[in-house]
Amino acid sequence: MEFLADYGYLGMFVSAFLAATILPVGSEIVLVVLLSHDFHPVITVGVATVGNVLGSVVNYFLGLLGNTIVLQKVLGISEKALEKAENRFKRYGVYSLLLAWLPVVGDPLTVVAGVFKIRFDLFVALVGIGKCLRYVVLAGAVLMGG
Repeated sequence: MEFLADYGYLGMFVSAFLAATILPVGSEIVLVVLLSHDFHPVITVGVATVGNVLGSVVNYFLGLLGNTIVLQKVLGISEKALEKAENRFKRYGVYSLLLAWLPVVGDPLTVVAGVFKIRFDLFVALVGIGKCLRYVVLAGAVLMGG
């Protein structure tokens, strides 16, 4: 895992971006490795957050296009997962986007936000808050434990 530090902030950005889009990439391990190699915590969390939110923006726009076949083929999101996300979205409203960082359910939530044509600025704000808080908590745990 030491080699991850060689990619620095660019590696953090790319892994966070991909983690929110089409590939099952875990950006958390990259964050942990960078912090354990004395990368600046605020910059690392910022880069991770921006990359992850931009990945979610891709999902939002795919949802905005509304083509279920594309969503299933490109993102690999099953019809069942989309239905669950839609139900969760209807039940908890736009604030469910604060949970867009969650594994399995997060990506479909961001797609459904596009399908429902949620205001883009509200989408970015809520997704950004949730994803940033996740990285802040993880960074805090690493720094306090390490």
